[in-house]
Amino acid sequence: MAPTSIPGRVPGRAPVVAVVGATASGKTALSLDLAERLGGEVVNTDAMQLYRGMDIGTAKVPEAERRGIPHHLLDRLSVREPATVAEFQGWARATIAGLRDAGRVPVLVGGSALYTRAVLDRFEFPGTDEAVRARLEAELAEQGPAALHARLAGVDPEAAARILVGNGRRTVRALEVVEITGRPFSASLPQLEYLDPATLQVGVDIDRPTLDARIEQRVDAMFAAGLVGEVARLLEEGLAEGRTASRAIGYVEVAAYLAGELSLDEARERTVVATRRFARRQDAWFRKDPRVVWVRHDDPDRVARALEAVGRVRA
Repeated sequence: MAPTSIPGRVPGRAPVVAVVGATASGKTALSLDLAERLGGEVVNTDAMQLYRGMDIGTAKVPEAERRGIPHHLLDRLSVREPATVAEFQGWARATIAGLRDAGRVPVLVGGSALYTRAVLDRFEFPGTDEAVRARLEAELAEQGPAALHARLAGVDPEAAARILVGNGRRTVRALEVVEITGRPFSASLPQLEYLDPATLQVGVDIDRPTLDARIEQRVDAMFAAGLVGEVARLLEEGLAEGRTASRAIGYVEVAAYLAGELSLDEARERTVVATRRFARRQDAWFRKDPRVVWVRHDDPDRVARALEAVGRVRA
């Protein structure tokens, strides 16, 4: 299909478009529609879709269903390799710059809210200190994530409020930044200021009962499509040793089933519950951003409305 001209746009560099919202809300379909109409290409912003072989459980779009639209930043890492927001920011910004230089519209889509913000907004990462990091990681292994999270709450309550108690890796990073910079970790989080003004976030608005039902259907489809076999294969490839990939929703629960710690039904139900919880956090994150232009998931004119919003962006 030939690219559609963007209503109201003046000649200039291609805009940057990001489709955001909760998992299972319909972001993927809208991103493909927009890329198709704008003559664009899709840039993945889902941390877990960076991993080769993590296909079913991350709802990665099969190549045959990508409508011939190039997709970037998929299958970049093995499950043993860690993914960091800082490294991803570099990859994504380089990809976006290359697409725009070629006159192509980058259409970002993915479920990792922090990754999206790190790419779109002014966000410079503090440095790191290997000795401090190693000491904190040793304390994490000895004391557990709750103890370190409590320590973080004492020195940076705002950062602690944004980090789940069980997310030991992010807690360690926050404590590291506080120690080496003398400033709160929360001060280094992205500001609500686009790196390039020619940027638009389109949010997919969906009511919670519909979203909850969709999530359950998606999880059922994943198990039917062979999620257990996918996890078993990835465990043989070192999934359990991967600091990032091993924490993916669905993979954690199925790994517990394969280890005999859960029944298959329990693994499925826990995946549904964890996904719904994650979707609520995603929605809350994006609802706090006043720049997001929302379109209803079931609006027959949602693509047209999104295109109108893109047309108001000026490069």
